[in-house]
Amino acid sequence: MSDSTNQSASRLGVLISGRGSNLKAIIDAIADGRLDAAIALVISNKASAPGLAHARAAGIETLILSHRDFESREEYDRAMVQHLIQRGVEVVCLAGFMRLLSPVFVDAFPGRILNIHPSLLPKYPGLDPQQQALDDGATVSGATVHIVNAELDAGPIVLQREVPVFPGDSAAELAARILEVEHLLYPEALTTILRDSGSLRPSRASASVSRRRADS
Repeated sequence: MSDSTNQSASRLGVLISGRGSNLKAIIDAIADGRLDAAIALVISNKASAPGLAHARAAGIETLILSHRDFESREEYDRAMVQHLIQRGVEVVCLAGFMRLLSPVFVDAFPGRILNIHPSLLPKYPGLDPQQQALDDGATVSGATVHIVNAELDAGPIVLQREVPVFPGDSAAELAARILEVEHLLYPEALTTILRDSGSLRPSRASASVSRRRADS
């Protein structure tokens, strides 16, 4: 295992449960010099998560920590906190981590946990936001990076970007279009909040409309 961290960059911890495409976007932004940070640890609650391969290919330490091995959500979160603190993690990024965090975790990293959500919060929080947007007849949806607090998808917004909803869209088509924007937005949001000596400073939400790709 190689150490992808350096002494000057802010140290990130990333939590995943699945494909880890936003993790890959963060890894690429660091490699390209667009993001001055280093990923100290990637934790997955599922050994089968494809996203683990992205971290391993980049020489980043990975840890499989199954929630099924713990008696309570709090015990599981306490274990994650311990591993992250041991690696000197300063900011935690949720990248498709399919578990709600307990106050044990949120209180351990106050104002230092980020999540990306596929809607323009506060619209369409929770599960299936793309389908929520379609059911609502929305013509615009998007992606939001926000700071995690005790309330689901309700923390301070760091950045947002709009994505058009087209007539006849399926939830899968809209999700794919939003995901393309997520991959740009997450590293940009991290850059925004880390540029002042690594401290989290939410900025006013910015928005732009992405164009529909021919194969979306």
